[in-house]
Amino acid sequence: MSLKPFSTTQIMSTITFQKLTLFTIFTILFLISNLIPITNSSHHHHHSNKGSSGRPKSPKLTNLHFYFHDIVSGPNRTAVPIVPPTTNSSFGSVSMIDDPLTAGPSNRSRVVGRAQGFYASADQKTLGLLMVMNFVFTDRKFNGSTLSVLGRNEAMSLVREMAIVGGTGAFRFCHGYALARTQYIDSVVAVVEYNVTILHY
Repeated sequence: MSLKPFSTTQIMSTITFQKLTLFTIFTILFLISNLIPITNSSHHHHHSNKGSSGRPKSPKLTNLHFYFHDIVSGPNRTAVPIVPPTTNSSFGSVSMIDDPLTAGPSNRSRVVGRAQGFYASADQKTLGLLMVMNFVFTDRKFNGSTLSVLGRNEAMSLVREMAIVGGTGAFRFCHGYALARTQYIDSVVAVVEYNVTILHY
């Protein structure tokens, strides 16, 4: 029995059929993938701002009050310079902090968290600090939750306002502001009162 070679027309027809078949298969897979919701284990940990009825939750207003202890010298210092100033002023200096947050102004008060991040001298004319830090709470119902602060701290002003730009844990999706007032300052420590107001779900 002799084998007849395929004609050019037959070969082109076969290739066209294969392309159409592959196109059809990919089209069906695409439609199926869009009809079937994708699920994975991470969805079990997804935080939604909707209640059990599917309606959006109402945001909660929370006020927090605590004291920030910035210890700049001594054996228990919590603020360490990491970038020195480049001029005769403090401009350009950066300090990394891990400052305790307490329920009262005394350093013997109950510790409610830590302020972790850095502040930088960002003003050439006055003591204006760029504050980038997290309030990491370790006490009671907010244990493990954090708030992120980003703002200008004009340290010599009576009251300074900084933005709360986000949070985690109990403070997911939050935004708000922090008011800072210096209670005490010397060559070793600055104690600053913080009143924080946030909206969160």
